[in-house]
Amino acid sequence: MLGSALLEVSARKTLKSLHRTHGAPATLAASAYPAVSALVDQHAAAVRDIIDLGVENSGNVPVSVLLAGYARGLLDNFRELGGAPAAPHDWIAADWLHLRLAAVCQLAHSA
Repeated sequence: MLGSALLEVSARKTLKSLHRTHGAPATLAASAYPAVSALVDQHAAAVRDIIDLGVENSGNVPVSVLLAGYARGLLDNFRELGGAPAAPHDWIAADWLHLRLAAVCQLAHSA
C-alpha cells in the first residue's frame, strides 16, 4: 500500500512539472492556434490508446502513474539520444516529443 502511494506522489510530481513546461504553454498556444489544439488532441488520442490497449491490466493502475511512466520513458529515450528536452518557444513548430508531452498533460488534467 505504501509503495502504491509513493508511486502516485512521484507521478503527480512528474505531471506537475510537465504541466509547467508543456501543459500550460501548449494549452495557451492551442487557444490561439486551432492547429496546435488539433495536434495535441491527436497525440492525446494516441497516448490514450497506448495506455488502454497496450498496457496489460492498465485498469488496475492509477492513470496518473501510467501517464507519468509513459512521459518518463519518452524523456529517458530522448536523453539517451543526446537530446535536451527543453519546451519549445513556438508551439506551432513543436516537434513530436513536445506535442506528445503536452498530450500527456492534457490527459492528466482531464483524468
